[in-house]
Parts: sequence; C-alpha cells; structure tokens
Amino acid sequence: MIRDAGVVGAGGAGFPTDRKLDCKAEILIINGIECEPLLRTDRHVMETYAMEIVLAVRMIRDNLKAKRAVIALKKHYEKAVEALRDAVKGTKVELYLSDSFYPAGDEQNLVYCVTGRTVPTGGIPLDVGCVVSNVSTVLNIARALEGQPVTEKMVTVAGSVANPVTVNCAIGTPLSLLLDAAGGPVGDCTYIIGGPLMGRVTDDLSEPVTKTTGGLLAIPKGHTILSKKMLGERDAMLARAVCCQCSMCTQMCPRNAMGLDVQPHKAMRAFASGNGTLLGRVNGIFSCCDCGVCTYYACNFGLKPGKVMQEMKGALQKNGVRPVKEVKYKADSGIENKRVPTERLLQRLDLKKFDRDAPMAGFVDCDEVRIPLRMHIGAPDKPVVQAGQRVHKGDLIAEPQGMGARIHASIDGTVTRVTDQAIEIRK
Repeated sequence: MIRDAGVVGAGGAGFPTDRKLDCKAEILIINGIECEPLLRTDRHVMETYAMEIVLAVRMIRDNLKAKRAVIALKKHYEKAVEALRDAVKGTKVELYLSDSFYPAGDEQNLVYCVTGRTVPTGGIPLDVGCVVSNVSTVLNIARALEGQPVTEKMVTVAGSVANPVTVNCAIGTPLSLLLDAAGGPVGDCTYIIGGPLMGRVTDDLSEPVTKTTGGLLAIPKGHTILSKKMLGERDAMLARAVCCQCSMCTQMCPRNAMGLDVQPHKAMRAFASGNGTLLGRVNGIFSCCDCGVCTYYACNFGLKPGKVMQEMKGALQKNGVRPVKEVKYKADSGIENKRVPTERLLQRLDLKKFDRDAPMAGFVDCDEVRIPLRMHIGAPDKPVVQAGQRVHKGDLIAEPQGMGARIHASIDGTVTRVTDQAIEIRK
C-alpha cells in the first residue's frame, strides 16, 4: 500500500519508503525534531495529526517486528508534545524529548541520542538495528493505508516575508504561489528551498513543490548566509592566507564527536595547498552530512570547511572511491558539551529576526501544476499519460524505472504537456 501510494522520505533525499520498511528492525524511530531552524512543518504535522501518526507508527512497528517505537521531537514543541502524549497513552509508543540544538534532527545524531549507538561510516541506521522515518512521511503512510496516494505537501514559508505561514499545497504548485500566501517578500530577496543551512539557493520561483520540499525562505540579498553557500577561488585564497589549522571545525563536528573521523581541518589543509594527499585518510569524509556546523559556527575566520568537504566527497565518489563501513573511535565523552544551541546559532548567523511563528494557513489553490518525474532517489519515472488526457486527483501518471516511487496527479484536469522531466496538468 505504501508503494502504491508513492510514499518517499518527506524529510530527506526521497528514498522510497516501501523499500526502507521492507526489513526487520529492533527499534523504530520517528523523526519529528525538524533539524533546520525557522521551519515549522513537522511541528504542525504532529500538533494536527497526532492520532493518525501514532496509529501508523504502531502498524509500522508491528511490520518491522520492532521491540521499541520512539517518536522524537523537541521539548519546546509544547502543543505537539501534549497532542502526542494523549495519542500514545496505552500504546507502548515512547516519546523522546530533545533539547534544542543543531543538528538535533540529523538521522545519525538521533539514533545516537535515542540508543547510544553510532551508525558506521557508509552505513545506515539498520546497521545498528534501527529504522528512522520522518514524521511527515509517517503521515503519508497513514494516508496510504487508507488508499490515498501522495498528492499534497505541507511547506513552511518564512524568512523576510510579510506573514510567515505553513501551508498545504498540491505537488507541482509553483513556489511563487506559496510566497504570495505569506504576503510576499519584504525587500529585495533571493530564496532558499529547505532550511537556511542545508537548503538550496534559487531565484526561480516557477520551480514546483515536490514530495520533499519542506520550506521556502526569503533571504535579503547580501545576507551572510547566502555567501557561505558558495565556494570559489577567493575562498581558496583565504584558506591559504588565514587557515591556521586550529582544528575548531573538527572539534565541533557532530559526526566526528560520534567517532566517525570527520576532520574538516584536514580538508582545509588539502584545499589551501592544492595537495590532495594532505587530506590523509579519506574514509571519514563520507560521514560528513553537510550540516555546516564547521562553516556556519565553528570557524572563527569565516572560512567554509563544510563546502570544501562536500566538494571533496563528490570528487572521491566520481573517481569511484567508496566508503569502508566502520566506526573509527568511541564517541566523545564530552559530546553533549559540543552541541550548538539553536538560539545561539541563529544569533550568530543574523537569522534570529526571522525566527517567527508560521501558523497553519490552509490550502494554496493552484490552477496548473508541473509535477517533476524525479522526486526521489533513482532515475526519473516513466509517464503513463499523454497530452490531452483527462485525469483526476490521485490517478497514477508515472511509474518508477527501477529505484523510484509512483507519481500521481495532484489536481483534477487535463494533461497539457509531457516531457522526460515533468508532467503538466491544468484544471
């Protein structure tokens, strides 16, 4: 039923959920922590759909033959905590209440916090007996069990906007309509799809909402957060001039603290000198999760070790280097002292002024959608409709080719265009 509904991981890269759950596990962890600041989507999902989520969690737990099922969220999500506490009564589903630090919602950090186990480099939570699923994914599972395919997405629209909101919309809705629902931008802005640290910068508001879109942030042009997302020749010059190999980036790295040998200062050494051999042992670089703590918080000189790590990891993968599955060291005994408080991070990055409530604001109506054929890991789906064909919301419009997930019409209407990238439907 999950496969038929086209459910993918709503909070990550879009891994097909039916494949993730086709296993046996000891512990099921539901991630409602919402790793990135400014976003409110998962919080509202838990406040509004607590009973549906807990029912689906129990069914997933039984399917996995899991001994424990744990829903993780932050302590200060008071309404969500209250709703879930009522929903879990008598179910043996546990709640894990986290402090507010970044990146608390990182999958591997969450596994460590709940179980004390470290997922190895090159591994997945199942290697330590766990399955982790985002809370919005679980809501889609609950709907799949009622025969409803994934046709809608809840998205937070925040940042430099008139009225931050969290809205529901049809998949394929252009981002511009979401921005309109928030009263439009305040000032001359560019945009981040996702969260402020790990999200992707765009100026194209015709881009459509996908199954994995969690946020749309308006950021004033010239803001420091935007400059930290790009890596250029000037950054290499700065690295040569001022990187003193203090190793603060490595000391503050959350994955390194779990014993995964992630050492951004060595990447900076190799980057500054143009000598890749100075990177040393490369395996740990595959555990970098691109959280950006090293870039956004740890480096006192404003350098970008996180971006350097991502470039080097990509180059290694392109050259056929694959990670060796291992946990290099025991977790740091002082790991809790290395956690970055979200409040302090927002102040450091001049984002605190954008940390406002984004209340639910209903459904954003759309007359024409452009539904991408690749909203998941794997190759683009193969269309099963053609231009001129009438479709109803929920009708199957594309099938996966190998790894992937089914795609369904998100509105009633007529298919106006089919390409190898997207299907367009007009009411």
